[in-house]
Parts: sequence; structure tokens; C-alpha cells
Amino acid sequence: MDTTSITLNHLFEQLGLDASPTGIEHFITTHNIPNETPISQASFWNEAQKAFITEALTQDAQWSELVDQLDVLLRQ
Repeated sequence: MDTTSITLNHLFEQLGLDASPTGIEHFITTHNIPNETPISQASFWNEAQKAFITEALTQDAQWSELVDQLDVLLRQ
């Protein structure tokens, strides 16, 4: 069993995004999701990112908590 702790930086890497603290902050401040839109359906994701997020949430994968955290950050 893999017990490696994953972080928001790791999630950004998985999504192919800039995972630096500045890159994460920039992404969060320049993207938002309307309350009625599920995170996986946000208009700024590409198909691979949508698939990863959907899989993370539906399979309650190790990534689901971080996807939930990102969801909250993108709605502020």
C-alpha cells in the first residue's frame, strides 16, 4: 500500500499544470467555477483533465480529497 502523502502540488502535476506555488495561486485567482457546475465540467479543463477529475471523484481515489479542496478554492 502506498502511504505517500500527496499535496495540491501533486494534483497540479497530475493535471499537467504549473505546480509551483506561484502557478497554483495564479490558476486559482484566474479560474472560477459557477456554483451549479460540477468541478469536472468546468470549461477550462481539457478532456484528459476532465477524465482524471471524474475518475478521482467517482472512485474515491487518493486524489478525491485534493480535488474537493481544489473545488472549494475555485469557488471562492
